[in-house]
Amino acid sequence: MMTESGASPEDPWVKVEYAYSDNSLDPGLFVECTHKGSVVSRANSIGSTSASSVPNTDDEDSDYHQESYKESYKDRRRRAHTQAEQKRRDAIKRGYDDLQTIVPTCQQQDFSIGSQKLSKAIVLQKTIDYIQFLHKEKKKQEEEVSTLRKDVTALKIMKVNYEQIVKAHQDNPHEGEDQVSDQVKFNVFQGIMDSLFQSFNASISVASFQELSACVFSWIEEHCKPQTLREIVIGVLHQLKNQLY
Repeated sequence: MMTESGASPEDPWVKVEYAYSDNSLDPGLFVECTHKGSVVSRANSIGSTSASSVPNTDDEDSDYHQESYKESYKDRRRRAHTQAEQKRRDAIKRGYDDLQTIVPTCQQQDFSIGSQKLSKAIVLQKTIDYIQFLHKEKKKQEEEVSTLRKDVTALKIMKVNYEQIVKAHQDNPHEGEDQVSDQVKFNVFQGIMDSLFQSFNASISVASFQELSACVFSWIEEHCKPQTLREIVIGVLHQLKNQLY
């Protein structure tokens, strides 16, 4: 008898079907086919059970490696953060050490704290005070430099004037021979000073320094006016003219 297309003659269930064909039953063939069918079913059942009970080692290996990678990544990040924090702290410490070396007041012993190490707050405060002191010194030096520059400018002007006087005298050596002598000049100055001293002596009191200061300012305001000095000079010149001529 021919089997169905696609079925193997060795298939036990085909043999069972063959055993029942032609309306006849072969006992020996039926027992053999039944035994083989049960064995095959039992084998298929054991195979499926074994397949379902075997763990998926590939997935577990993948999860394990992924977890290890995550942990190593976290460790690297934690280590990098720790190193960065340590560098930051070292930089701050070096900065404070440099301030204590540069700022003179940080090197001076503070008896209020004894031999204890200066705190960061004290170091910063001493640094601020020292910077303010340097700013004041700089401003003071700038003012002194400005004053010296003005003095230099005035000396340059005087130098130019004296050079012009010397040059004019060298160009005309006989000029000024008919001018008034130094003795006459001294007599004019003496006459002016004598007149001023008379008014000064009459107006000044030396009982106390405060009274002296007040009297001096009053005398200057009253007897040293331009008009008063002009009258004194004219009177002295007339007097010398009468003496000379």
